[in-house]
Amino acid sequence: MTEPINPRETKIAIVTDSACDLEPELIEEYGIEVVPLHIIYRDREYRDRVDILPQEVYDSLEEEVPKTSLPSLAEIQAVFNRLREQKVTHILSLHLSSGLSGTYQAVSLIAQEFKDMIIEVVDTKTLSMGLGMTVIEAARESRRTVDFEQVVTSAKKAVEQIKAYYVLSTLEYLKKGGRIGYVAGTIGELLSLKPIISINEEGKYFTYAKVRGREQSLNRLKQVLLDHLKESIASVAIVHGGSEKEARDLEKVAREHPNTKEVFFGQISPALGVHTGPGLVGLLVYPRLEGSI
Repeated sequence: MTEPINPRETKIAIVTDSACDLEPELIEEYGIEVVPLHIIYRDREYRDRVDILPQEVYDSLEEEVPKTSLPSLAEIQAVFNRLREQKVTHILSLHLSSGLSGTYQAVSLIAQEFKDMIIEVVDTKTLSMGLGMTVIEAARESRRTVDFEQVVTSAKKAVEQIKAYYVLSTLEYLKKGGRIGYVAGTIGELLSLKPIISINEEGKYFTYAKVRGREQSLNRLKQVLLDHLKESIASVAIVHGGSEKEARDLEKVAREHPNTKEVFFGQISPALGVHTGPGLVGLLVYPRLEGSI
């Protein structure tokens, strides 16, 4: 039986995958370990955000739509081994939706091999900065306390509260990649409907709203943001896939609102961009209580 860990000796690490879309500066600031997903072309393979950047993927989509895969078991194992060598006692490993990737299952499998550490693997049922904001919440909590259960609880509460909304230029890439979930496809495209997509409790995509035309869908996304900020103070993340100008317009709305606690902005990872195609604008909202950061 493993000896209980003295709270004074507790050392907590936060692990995630590259679908979190966190900027390198935040990853470094909080000492977060990131296991990269993989981008696979016919004749070459890249580690997401390590060997290839988002714009490179978008720029070559017309020539070839690559496949994606989860991190290798060896890569996951290497991260846990490195943390063990650093005298880490507890690991909270937060990953993109099991409804969209096998990463959570792979990490859970490897975690069972490390009997000398306490490892909690969480399926966040989301992706992009929905995952990223959960990771940041956990990292901040781990700086406030050495109570691992409290850190896990803070992350799980974030999972329940964070809402995600995405506007795509086309559903073609979601269909090709088999990630269409509960989103209605072909008929809507013929009618120029641009659905706002969200993620359900199973961690799969569904149609949140049907809007005609690109401009209207972006206007509706802005209204979704304003509706959230009317109800509570919130952290907000704006992400994009090759649509920086439109995403910056939404970011401006978020930054100017008095109920915005903080704003994250960035481009979605190549592993996600492969399945959404160019033209994505995403909104992620994390309702917060006053002074709860």
